[in-house]
Amino acid sequence: MATNKTYDQIQTGDSAEIVRECSTNDLLVFAHASGNHNPIHLPDTDWTGDGQIDKPVAPAMWVGGLASAVLGNILPGPGTIYKTQSLRFLGGAVVGDKLTVKVTATEKKANNIVVFELSVTRGDGTRLVEGNAEVAAPTETIEFDSSSLPALLVQRHRHFNRLIELAKTLPALPTAVVAPDDPNSLEGAIMAAREGLIEPILIGARSRIDTAAREIGEDIGTFELIDIEDEMEAAGRAVAMVHEGRVKAIMKGHLHTDHLLHHVVKRDGGLRTKRRISHVFVMDIPGRKTPVLISDAAINISPDLNTKVDITQNAIDTARSLGLDMPRVGVLSAIETVNPAIPSSLDAAVLSKMAERGQITGAIVDGPLAMDNAIDVQAARTKGITSLVAGHAEVLIVPNLESGNMLAKELTFIAHAEAAGLVIGAKVPIMLTSRADDGRSRLASCALAQLFMYWQTSGAPVGVFEREEG
Repeated sequence: MATNKTYDQIQTGDSAEIVRECSTNDLLVFAHASGNHNPIHLPDTDWTGDGQIDKPVAPAMWVGGLASAVLGNILPGPGTIYKTQSLRFLGGAVVGDKLTVKVTATEKKANNIVVFELSVTRGDGTRLVEGNAEVAAPTETIEFDSSSLPALLVQRHRHFNRLIELAKTLPALPTAVVAPDDPNSLEGAIMAAREGLIEPILIGARSRIDTAAREIGEDIGTFELIDIEDEMEAAGRAVAMVHEGRVKAIMKGHLHTDHLLHHVVKRDGGLRTKRRISHVFVMDIPGRKTPVLISDAAINISPDLNTKVDITQNAIDTARSLGLDMPRVGVLSAIETVNPAIPSSLDAAVLSKMAERGQITGAIVDGPLAMDNAIDVQAARTKGITSLVAGHAEVLIVPNLESGNMLAKELTFIAHAEAAGLVIGAKVPIMLTSRADDGRSRLASCALAQLFMYWQTSGAPVGVFEREEG
């Protein structure tokens, strides 16, 4: 509870301070609240024009405005009304700076007016702001519980931006794009080609692809196009081109997943390996320190334990290719204890033990975990779970396709996540997106394929993610 000091209680020389770290979200919220969209204050922008992402500078008014947090919350506190303020800006703050904000009462005037000296100082002792404020101090004691203040969600998809930038540093991936005959799938392939992620070979009905190109106003004359009317035949041609060495990845266009996978999983002429193929969703969820991977939500409907072993290993390999060293894998069930009546809890416990014994490698695996205690630290603590994974899971292995598909779509449409998808376990990565996915999702999927291929051939990721603490 925030409690104020009334005018009568305040003495000259009284002071209060807070320490606040400047974050990227602070800059974004201020830009929306103030309407000031000056690129020098915004993250992920090249405001100097040198082709590099520049570090943003915090707006001076945001830094100076931090004094209101002390005046309004502590001294005098709730009930305080600003009258005048005069500030001098001596330096700038950047993201990561820890700022000490201090107010000191210097004079009491008539009509409940109190004069305060203000200062904002960086962690190294550099003073960034100094000045004075006159406020009308409250005359009655007020207590206020700010816990009911609604939280803000900043919809910022920084992980995909980063992965796409990393992928741009690699050679473009020769890719067979199957049936890109609608605006979304064709636009995704073109975007990825322009960003230098793939070298697309379009396979499908020329008439429909040309129509889609006209709808989005694109000229596809520079791309190789193999005119095949039938979608199933187009999928078979894409698989054949892998064996010919012409392409190193396949991208699904506007066709049913079954039609594409029919040729991928064929015993003769398909792209089978010793491992079962599975799909991995990579989710860029606002507020999460790293991406969250979900598997399998698209291919294996009701996987048995042996299939889940391959699903888990495929997801681990994908996470490692993105720069998550020893990813934390939570095997999900409805509960966090083993219950013989719930088969997914038994599978989860076995998978966890298999990882301990080295039968699943490259990750820390724990289960069964319920969704809440897999991704929320407080939920895990409340239930008394001691685990390196609980509360920090970066990979989620779901019991079956239905639960995984619902989870991925709930995160997309309710938590405002962006999703990209990749099929792992075949001879080449397959960019398997929904026919309704937009060009951005397909672009991100191309980046995943490129990063995975690099990791698979080099044994190291292009970049490494900073991890959540705990």
